Amino acid sequence: MNLDFETSKKVSDYVSVPAGTYLCRVGQVRPGTTRNGDERWSISLVIAEGRFAGKQAAWDNLVFSPRGLARVRLVFEAFGLPSSGKVDVEPSDLEGCTALVEVRPAEYAAAGGPVIRRNEVPYAGYRSVAGAEPARLASQQPHDPEENGDPVPF
Repeated sequence: MNLDFETSKKVSDYVSVPAGTYLCRVGQVRPGTTRNGDERWSISLVIAEGRFAGKQAAWDNLVFSPRGLARVRLVFEAFGLPSSGKVDVEPSDLEGCTALVEVRPAEYAAAGGPVIRRNEVPYAGYRSVAGAEPARLASQQPHDPEENGDPVPF
């Protein structure tokens, strides 16, 4: 058998759950900055219920630039956080918040390295959980509409 390992791409696969919409909670928030100097919060999204409960769904970024504020507003609305007027928020305000989050696999080539596969959240991939006020997992656990724990088909 002749093998040429140089012709195959090395892939680092970090996809831990299949594409779908899941009830997720924010596990942690890591503040940082973008290359342009804008404030950025990286949020860890952990599946809250069903067959994949406790698994990492995705990491997503909230960028607090003039261009990024429209998406920040969508995300804050889905989490039940203030999303109009002037507000004062801290990274810890997001921890424990829940929303329905769409995740899908994405690939990109690292500079000089392997192809990276990971789940991403589309631009408008967040929706509020009906009846959750505020949307915090610790204070209210919404019912999983799928008894078997499969992704919710929205």
